[in-house]
Amino acid sequence: MPAIPIATNVQESRAPSPVSPVTIVPPCTAAVPTYGQDCAAKTPEEIEAAAIKEPTLATLALKDGTLLQGHSFGAETKSVSGECVFQTGMVGYPESLTDPSYRGQILVLTYPLIGNYGVPSHEVMDPLLKGLPAYFESNQIHVAGLIVGQASAEFSHHLASSSLGDWLKREGVPALYGVDTRAITKRIREEGVMLGKIMFPTSVVGASSQPVEDETSGVLPGYQNVKWVDPNATNLVAEVSCTQPTTYSPAPETALLRPDGRTVRVVAVDIGMKYNQIRCFVKRGVEVTVVPWDYDFMAEADTIDGLFLSNGPGDPTTITATIERVKQALALKKFPVFGICLGHQVFALASGAETEKMKYGNRGQNIPCTDMLTSRCYITSQNHGYAVKAGTLPPTIKELFVNANDGSNEGIYHTELPYFSVQFHPESNPGPRDTEVLFDIFISTVQRCIASGKVEGPVEFPGTEAAQQRAALRAQWERELATDDSSDRAGRIVNGRRIRKVLVLGSGGLSIGQAGEFDYSGSQAIKALKEEGIYTILINPNIATIQTSKGLADKCYFLPVTPDCVRKVIMHERPDGIYCTFGGQTALNIGVKLKDEFEGLGVQVLGTPIETIMVTEDRELFASAMAEINEKCAKSHAANSIEEA
Repeated sequence: MPAIPIATNVQESRAPSPVSPVTIVPPCTAAVPTYGQDCAAKTPEEIEAAAIKEPTLATLALKDGTLLQGHSFGAETKSVSGECVFQTGMVGYPESLTDPSYRGQILVLTYPLIGNYGVPSHEVMDPLLKGLPAYFESNQIHVAGLIVGQASAEFSHHLASSSLGDWLKREGVPALYGVDTRAITKRIREEGVMLGKIMFPTSVVGASSQPVEDETSGVLPGYQNVKWVDPNATNLVAEVSCTQPTTYSPAPETALLRPDGRTVRVVAVDIGMKYNQIRCFVKRGVEVTVVPWDYDFMAEADTIDGLFLSNGPGDPTTITATIERVKQALALKKFPVFGICLGHQVFALASGAETEKMKYGNRGQNIPCTDMLTSRCYITSQNHGYAVKAGTLPPTIKELFVNANDGSNEGIYHTELPYFSVQFHPESNPGPRDTEVLFDIFISTVQRCIASGKVEGPVEFPGTEAAQQRAALRAQWERELATDDSSDRAGRIVNGRRIRKVLVLGSGGLSIGQAGEFDYSGSQAIKALKEEGIYTILINPNIATIQTSKGLADKCYFLPVTPDCVRKVIMHERPDGIYCTFGGQTALNIGVKLKDEFEGLGVQVLGTPIETIMVTEDRELFASAMAEINEKCAKSHAANSIEEA
């Protein structure tokens, strides 16, 4: 198991960094939106009017005294206050803005261009979930305000029916563009999340009915001021949860049935539930009954096959009613339990663990999480500002996932009962969906408990047994090699052999700027090998690359990447292993040509096996391999001549 980095994304008890004298940062003029001749967002008359009208100048004020101006492109009805957070996703702003987990927050999107694909129609209903919109995660925008670098007034997408700005105006949500989102993000990463205000001139929104006097009043006298509002101090879940139970049933032909003929039923506690979580159950044939956050689901425990705890906003300790009922459910041992995001934190609290507020949280679509049972890493979508304190977990609760960036907890499971939860979003919409299989695991656990008539034993996660076997084999190798004569314990053990010296095949002679991905992957491989204490040798004749830089590889041969040169270097250096997968087509071809010689040369192929390379390089073999696992593959035929092609 590779070492997990020490968590840095936690609140620190220290004095804030000194703030420079108040300076109002003007908006970036380069971010002013333009309207093309074929703009899909506006009519010609609206384009002409927009070109004449100057956008309203508003100000984002942060609690630490930072003031940044921007141009308004959302609602201009009042100033607002909330918790200022940043999100690193590149796509999915309709889904993010309607995610209840963002309730009360001023959301800063770090991706520079927002709005270019517009907003889908609210009138299109989901064919699977009757009565719910097809392209959104709830029935309204939940953010208090939106901050972006550049807002596109033009949009182009086959599903779009309006611009982002028009949607924000209809929903009454303020938004600014032309703001230095990079500066805000750096500030939040350094100081932690902080309260913020989006303030409008009184000439636009009028004076406040209840005047507020604070530090921003003196520096922005012509603006409507509002109180600093910390959304986490209130029960946000009560604001976003449904008010009455609603059942969503699968089509009869896809329904999963119990032995008594009833459809498998999961009760989902709505503590800020996203619609795609409902979809993930219903499309798998499960009937879902969504209940309010304070609903007494224990009164109908006899008809529940599984309990699901949804995502949601705010501090998990504020929803004591939910925590107490989940605690009763865990003690009852009558059905499996699965939690996501806030539901993960509720499960942990109900189990006796503690939670903590993070320094700036994790919000994005590319956050790596390590499976502690298999060591596999998944790319996940996340949106949370609180985390479970792993050190407070009771003995029967173990860590399931850990954040590969900051070491924070990302999942837990019960070692004796079918209970588990994850901090990230396996149902993520728009993605990634690498971990959506967790819904299948939960449903199969529910079916197992129904079939056996017993709710016992931990959740069975695929790949765990194989990972345990690999770990046992590695331990055996370690014991066997611990008695060898060599005192050098550097490197890593692979297939029963200690790897101390590795040969990396570069990309060969390329033009400057060509195939930069090979240079990048190769240089990263060399860095990773050196971190493991492995001596690295590189063959690459191209001096205009990063991987051939002085001091990167331990030894670099500026030779052509050919079978003869590679063979001579192997015979001279006697490496323990060789990588053929970081030099593009050239290195792959060398691996195939020398595949029958590597064993005799005493070198072990690391990474992708040569046999796999051969399958992926041959279109017919590749198509056949895909067919064996029932995966679709583009139609293709091999041609041996131009005429045949």
